[in-house]
Amino acid sequence: MSHGENVLADSEQELPEETSGADGQDAAALSEDAGSASEPDEPDLPSVAELENEGDIAADYVEGLLDVADLDGDIDMDVEGDRAVVSVVGATLDELVGDRGEVLDALQELTRLAVHRQTGGRTRLMLDIGGYRARRRADLSELGASAAEEVRRTGEAKALGAMNAFERKIVHDAVAAAGLRSESEGIDPNRRVVILPVG
Repeated sequence: MSHGENVLADSEQELPEETSGADGQDAAALSEDAGSASEPDEPDLPSVAELENEGDIAADYVEGLLDVADLDGDIDMDVEGDRAVVSVVGATLDELVGDRGEVLDALQELTRLAVHRQTGGRTRLMLDIGGYRARRRADLSELGASAAEEVRRTGEAKALGAMNAFERKIVHDAVAAAGLRSESEGIDPNRRVVILPVG
């Protein structure tokens, strides 16, 4: 596996989303608790200055992409928790998102790779274009809550459509907030959330 492929493979595992329960714990957290004391701790979280540097590198990279594509957009940088967030806003950016965000996901991976090449470290940077991720988060939270309510009412498990890791994590969180348990099953790109009834 090449160095670039290794970076991309690492970045795909950014969100622990395998299962989520009513107590808010997921399988990744449970498996970490089961680890031995001799295993190394999680690496230190990046400082705000390091995250701002990641945002600057990413913004320069995205600005170059916009110039090459002859697209106009304003770039905003922020730090949310332990990740840099770069947002591009503009009237004609739908083609940079794609029908289901697949183009945006690819651009995010390329931007992460550009940041990695300059910093040498793994990044959890998030790229948003035209507010797509914010809208998608709200839609998926609503979907998770309504599907959880249906499962609670019918007592039958419900499988949702295929989603990427970012989307599944949002649904798992919404289901856990509704007091039910969910899990992911299948293999990407057809991996999906299944909401389980109580009992």
